[in-house]
Amino acid sequence: MPIAHLDVDAFYASVAVRDNPELRGRPLVVAGSHRRSVVLTASYEARPFGIRSAMPLHQALERCPDLVVVPPTMELYRTESKEIFALLRSRSHVLEPLSHDEAFLDLGEIAFDEAKALVARFRAEVFRERGLSMSAGLACGKMIAKIASDLAKPDGLLAVEPGEERSFLAPLSVGRLWGVGPKTQARLNERGIVAIADILALDEPTLIDLFGSSWERMRDFAMGIDRRVVSAASETKSISTEETFEYDVTDEHRLLDLLFVQARELAEDLRRENIWARSVGIKVKFADFSLRVRQTSLREPTQSVKAIYHAARSCLQRVRIDGAPVRLLGTRVAALEASPSTQLSLFAPRS
Repeated sequence: MPIAHLDVDAFYASVAVRDNPELRGRPLVVAGSHRRSVVLTASYEARPFGIRSAMPLHQALERCPDLVVVPPTMELYRTESKEIFALLRSRSHVLEPLSHDEAFLDLGEIAFDEAKALVARFRAEVFRERGLSMSAGLACGKMIAKIASDLAKPDGLLAVEPGEERSFLAPLSVGRLWGVGPKTQARLNERGIVAIADILALDEPTLIDLFGSSWERMRDFAMGIDRRVVSAASETKSISTEETFEYDVTDEHRLLDLLFVQARELAEDLRRENIWARSVGIKVKFADFSLRVRQTSLREPTQSVKAIYHAARSCLQRVRIDGAPVRLLGTRVAALEASPSTQLSLFAPRS
């Protein structure tokens, strides 16, 4: 059964260029404006300078003095994402969103060549309707479709024919496999395991030593075996927002003001998605980069600004700032549900 992975190329940067064609061809990043901002997305013109997502903005500017910095507009990205996914869903295929700009698509019981033509039409339609290019990978498993999509960037389509999965994966870096992060990759490389094919040369005891209880799954992945299905259930497990301060904050009143702003933003997100939260948590990062996280459960599910704020304020009090300089403050709502499972109190806060 063919599965496609579709991914908008440099999503935030591409939206900026589409809406302002004068930026086309220029090295560009989407980032905030203060000194601690990080790069959210770098255009392909910026990447030859070594500029990547999550890089501190000041480093990006040092590498490319002519870099264009565009402020993010998150509401626009959310709207754009919904429009793109609506185009894909309108074809009655099972869509599994992974983020604002990428998704898996189950193409059903059709021939592989027909699936390739279908994905090509999807990409053309998104470009025609939304002005954004998408890269795509096509395979009979989710992992290989995602890897193929990454290799097809920018603005390409790479299809891995049925039966070619193992040979396709063999020469690729072991870091391409799902479940192999940078630390695991470094540990594998130290053992001489560099390419995915190297995993298949290992015996069972060595695989168990390297991957523990997940050794069979990793061996299957290295062989190109991935039985996971595309699921339309895109349940949101949590919603969060955070702010990294330009200068460390020691004034607790300012932190409380920000908590209220974040509570309002989260309440708006909950109402927009028509879901309720049963828990609220905060994250505090101090100037020395130490991190404290606190969470509390609510008596009733809520979409209320006041309820979220009061819970977040209670969590902040438990952190005991005591004048310590704070670098970052974030608020998170979780234990989300599509409708309140208990009857809301007559006097529950609504604003």
